[in-house]
Amino acid sequence: MNPKVIKAVILAAGRGTRMRELTNEIPKPMIEVRGKPILQHIIEGLQAVGFQRLLVVVGYKKEVIQNHFGNGFSYGVSIEYVEQTIQDGTGKVIELARDFCDQDPFLLSYGDILVDPVYYKLLSDLGDAEMLLTVRYTDDVSKGGAVYLNNSFKVVNLQEKQNLGETATKWYNAGIYIFRPSIFPYVATLEKSPRGEYELTDAIRAMVKTGQKIHAIEIKGDWADVRDPEVLTELNRARLS
Repeated sequence: MNPKVIKAVILAAGRGTRMRELTNEIPKPMIEVRGKPILQHIIEGLQAVGFQRLLVVVGYKKEVIQNHFGNGFSYGVSIEYVEQTIQDGTGKVIELARDFCDQDPFLLSYGDILVDPVYYKLLSDLGDAEMLLTVRYTDDVSKGGAVYLNNSFKVVNLQEKQNLGETATKWYNAGIYIFRPSIFPYVATLEKSPRGEYELTDAIRAMVKTGQKIHAIEIKGDWADVRDPEVLTELNRARLS
């Protein structure tokens, strides 16, 4: 029997240099979209579908996040914090969540991804999979992770930031996952990528190679990676439903 997933980890340590002066005083996840911080949209969405315990990974201007959300009581959840002191990629940061997650499955989201909360709910049912990841269908996957799937939506490969002409897939990593604790041995043995970072996609690819069952869930509805001021402007102009 699969346990109900009630824990979530949100990666909110980065400054977001592509946001330029918008992050001079606040971390990127605290930039407002439609009148409230991106991170608040995420936390409220998780709470609405049954997630109860959250771990927020903080770093740059951490006090802005901690002062805003506190222990989470006013948002109907329990929030804990852990600090990422070295910005060395998305792979090793998961190790900071090991004690929090213990033996339980957990959702992981980047702190700049907005999505209809119904997808948090869909992800909370792992079934017989070892992990789930979200994907979007797009003509250009070069800005993030390219995900290669078979006909049953099982993940067969991942590649990070390939050039446009190198990709042979239309599936883009949408930045929200459900992991079992089995991910931790894989991130513990990561080596730095050619970009000089520990990449989460390398750990997931290692799981694929060892035969772990990893399934993808397509996000068809509202989704946004608030990666730069242009995306932010568009979001605030055209409200996500």
